[in-house]
Amino acid sequence: MSRKLYLLCASLLPLMICTGMIYSIFSLYVEDLGATRSQIGILFTASAAVGAVSAPLFGRLSDKLRRRKPVISFSMLAFLVIFVVYALSNSYIEIFPAHALEGAAWAALGAVTPAFIADITPERERGKAMGIYNTTWNLGWIIGPVLGGFLAESFGFKLCFLVCSLMLLFGLILVVLFVEED
Repeated sequence: MSRKLYLLCASLLPLMICTGMIYSIFSLYVEDLGATRSQIGILFTASAAVGAVSAPLFGRLSDKLRRRKPVISFSMLAFLVIFVVYALSNSYIEIFPAHALEGAAWAALGAVTPAFIADITPERERGKAMGIYNTTWNLGWIIGPVLGGFLAESFGFKLCFLVCSLMLLFGLILVVLFVEED
């Protein structure tokens, strides 16, 4: 496999760990901020709706730019900002716009990363390359939930989000400095 693929996956691993951390505790956090269970459902629905609308737009944008890295970088930066907003929020209402933006960040990443992998991988190796990418995703979701649960229980939700922000900063720096497009 190509060095570019492994650098991409290493750069995205902090995001995968962070999403595993956050999604294992996020509903509990939002409930602590006063949201009802129905409001939590609406929050996730709004995020998914924004993602559904924006995914084709991000895919089209990366095709038009003929570059994937700026969209992946945007997604990483958006997640970093979102997690800072989560840490600073004091009510469910304050989280709502950030969570909607999170839907767009997921859409950008989901639409463009597989295309990036296809761009940097010979056709006969694309299945294996996607398997490596999915392994990165799964590693994040193996490490993330236990780490998120531990941090939230030991130090609180807000610190957990701030730790994620720092991890995402590291991942973003890796993307910007080391991930190369063809």
